[in-house]
Amino acid sequence: MNQADLLINLLGCAYGVVLIAAMFLRTPLTEAMRIDALFVPNYSEKTRPLNLLAGVLVAGYAAWSLLTQLP
Repeated sequence: MNQADLLINLLGCAYGVVLIAAMFLRTPLTEAMRIDALFVPNYSEKTRPLNLLAGVLVAGYAAWSLLTQLP
């Protein structure tokens, strides 16, 4: 695994954690990173669980990519 792959996967894990945190925390960082606010026209508290799902998928895929490419 080269340096760029490692960096991209670590950033993916970090973004996944921020998305998961957006489900539970209301801070300026998590509000700015909410994925439901980007794609859902009338986002609200009812669409907030989409962040949890997206965060688990993004962080899980990035972690899987990190673990499968280790020597």
